Amino acid sequence: MQNNKRNLITGGSGFLGSHLAKSLLKKGEEVICLDNFFTGSKENIQELFKFQNFEFIRHDVTEPIKLEVDKIWHLACPASPIHYQFNPIKTTKTSFLGTYNMLGLAKRVGAKILLASTSEVYGDPEEHPQKESYKGSVNTTGIRSCYDEGKRVAETLCADYQRVHGVDVRIMRIFNTYGPNMRFDDGRVISNFIFQALNNKKITLYGNGRQTRSFCYVDDLIDGMILLMNSNYQYPMNIGNPKEFSIKELANLIRNLVNPDLEFEYKDLPLDDPKQRKPSIELAKNILNWEPKIELKDGLLKTIDWFKENLK
Repeated sequence: MQNNKRNLITGGSGFLGSHLAKSLLKKGEEVICLDNFFTGSKENIQELFKFQNFEFIRHDVTEPIKLEVDKIWHLACPASPIHYQFNPIKTTKTSFLGTYNMLGLAKRVGAKILLASTSEVYGDPEEHPQKESYKGSVNTTGIRSCYDEGKRVAETLCADYQRVHGVDVRIMRIFNTYGPNMRFDDGRVISNFIFQALNNKKITLYGNGRQTRSFCYVDDLIDGMILLMNSNYQYPMNIGNPKEFSIKELANLIRNLVNPDLEFEYKDLPLDDPKQRKPSIELAKNILNWEPKIELKDGLLKTIDWFKENLK
């Protein structure tokens, strides 16, 4: 076995985990996928069993596990509002205990570990775009807090394990990502709009639709993730697409790509929903020489095609 080639991916059957696993397997690396299928699915990893270097373990990261690995990609945690609010206490436990257990494993076996953190650590930001130095504006007791604060304390654990135990950590703050293998029912805006459009339903807009997001296609995101893991940078880094769109612009684009005759339906904005979200990616450009390449329309066409195929 070659050094630094045995990878553990927690949440490996989820949206991002399955894409990461496939990318690493294609490079000839060994991959252990760890998942309890709370939000992941067997369908996402079905094709990966053809790789001899792939192994699956059904396990909940809130419980410790002993494995011999070189790299830990810690992605396990419900990431969409519908799923992380379904059982908020479990979400917080997953962020804290899951990260604690994975850091303990990394310390024991001398593995590098990458935490999949989130732009949600910035809360409803008062700084725009959001730089890694921005401390955030987060409601500690709101309905999104289980995820926002869970990821913030996960980052704290990583920093402390680095300082106290010398664990080799990477902290990746992921901004809105989309692409094949998203769940139809995850409540994220792109999957919602595509699902509604393909089923000839009204497209649901919350508030006035002027709130903004920045959308990164999954292939770009995974490239950035791998570059960060292979770098020597041990502090939080934004990975996302800095091109900003209003939710209504996104809805119009998806409507025009699927069915221009669809109507919009407006509903109240959810509590603590951020008004704007856009990453500063200067760190990623300078340190990793990374920036996204895939335009929103091109990524949406690929995603819509996948949804069409898998909705049958």
